[in-house]
Formats: sequence, structure tokens, C-alpha cells
Amino acid sequence: MRFTRPVRGTIRVAAVALSLALASTFAISAADARVGGGISSGSRGARTFSMPPSTSTAPGTAQPFNRTFSQPTNPGTGAPIGGGFFNRPGGGLLGGLAAGFLGAGLFGLLFGGGLFSGIGGLSSMFGLILQLGLIFLLVRMAMSWWQRRQMGAPAYAGASAPGPQANNLGGLGGFGFGASTAPLQIQPADYETFERLLGEIQAAWSNEDTNRLGQLVTPEMVAYFARDLEQNRARNVINKVSDTKLLQGDLAEAWREGDTDYASVAMRFSLIDRTLDRASGRLVEGSEQPTEITEVWTFMRPRGRDWELSALQQTN
Repeated sequence: MRFTRPVRGTIRVAAVALSLALASTFAISAADARVGGGISSGSRGARTFSMPPSTSTAPGTAQPFNRTFSQPTNPGTGAPIGGGFFNRPGGGLLGGLAAGFLGAGLFGLLFGGGLFSGIGGLSSMFGLILQLGLIFLLVRMAMSWWQRRQMGAPAYAGASAPGPQANNLGGLGGFGFGASTAPLQIQPADYETFERLLGEIQAAWSNEDTNRLGQLVTPEMVAYFARDLEQNRARNVINKVSDTKLLQGDLAEAWREGDTDYASVAMRFSLIDRTLDRASGRLVEGSEQPTEITEVWTFMRPRGRDWELSALQQTN
């Protein structure tokens, strides 16, 4: 989905306001005060609730999201999980018919004609149930036909099958990349962008610059980072991250959804992570020595736009 600049700005403001209005659920620990706070946050499009494949950089598994705006969907349909025959968002055709029939019955009951007098008595009730069943069967048959017709094509234009899609055949700025089986090809320039974003996002976080973060990450991620920064202010501390250096990285998977590209990248990097007293500058948490971290970062790129961070996951 593409947004104009004013609409995106409105979404960012709304997301930040929503996040700050919510009660704080996750506290940033002493060992994980960097951007993201050592928490898995964000969204990976339709693959939010499926874990990215392991890679040589992150041979374990990525952790599920602790914070996400996404909602689970029915596998293969992309539709929200429903709650039974009539309990569907918006009601649907059958839900609307049921509501109409029930309304007719209640109307008859209120005006003294019996529960089903408004639709022709008890015999009409059975007739309507039969019609309802026939409509249901017809709808199911039509849906099955449509699903069989669509099975020959990917669910998304250019979508790739889940699975490892990158090899370590050399490096460019710390990344290893090689032959990919995905229709969406990640180029050397893309890896350079991912490495650059790693450093720029950490720098914007250290400067508490939410405007700059808004240029580098999705509105959802801005909301999480803004809430984490607000927690730091409440504690009267500031987190400073410096000397961020990518040590190794490789592609876990890349795919396309509509006009939006996604790439999940495993990255092992080092940085100096310090939390300082806001007034005195005294070291409160962290260390002056570099520490190594391995995370899976997912980037998204709407058509005609630049890559931006849409999710950050911890690894096991």
C-alpha cells in the first residue's frame, strides 16, 4: 500500500501518539538498551507470523514478535481469523441474511405475532433455513472453484517460496551474498543500503531524533522507538550507541507483496552501548567496551521509494 507524504506524516503522528498512550509493557534492560531494547518488534507483511529461515550468520531461530501491529490471518487466504459461521468481520453475506431473518422474527415478537410471524410462521422458518443452507453450499462451491483457479499462480506477484535464499560467497561491507532462488533479487547496492541503515538508525536513536528515525523506519517502528525513548526520559537517562560495525550479514529471505519488496537480513554487528545519567553524564548501564549482537532486520521498500526498517527480531 502506498501513501502520499501528508498521509504518511499523519500515520506516523498517530502511531506515536497511540504508542505513548499505551501502558508500558517492556522495560529496557541494562544489557539491551540499544535501539529496539533487545525486543522483537515490527511487522514482516504477510510473513509476520512465520519465522525467517536460519542462515550462517544466525544459525538459530528468530524469536516471535513481542510487539507488532499485525494480526494473524488464515493460512493461504490472508483473511482475518473468523469465529464461526456468522461471526465474521463485517458479517458477510450469510451474516447479513441471518441478521435480517432474526430482525424479522424479533419484529413479529414485539408486535404480538410470535417470534416467526414476521416471516410467515413456522413453515416459513424451515423454508428459510433450507434456502440459507443452499446459499451457503453455493458460496462454498464458488469459493472452492476460485481457490483452485488461483493455485497455479503465486499468492503475490513475484512472491518466493519460504526457505534459505542466500549463500556466503564473498563479502561486500560484511555481507555475504550469492545465487538466490527468489524472483526478487537483492543486489549489492541493497546490501550497502542495509549496512548504512544499521548505522544511521543507531545514530538517530542515540540522538533521540524521532524525525530522523521517521525517515529510516516504518511508522510502526517509530511508535515503538518513541515509546522506548520516553521510558528513558522517565528514568532520566539517555542511551548512547557508538562505533557500530557490521561484522557479518546474509540474506534470510526476500519476497514481494503487491508493489512492496521485503528483505529479511541476519546481521552480526558490534557496538559500544552505554546508558548515561541525563544530568551528570555518569555511566549507569552498559560498557565502554564493544559488544557483539546478532539480530534479524527486515526491510521494506514500496515501489519508487527507499528501503526502511519494518521489523527487528532477536535470535536464539
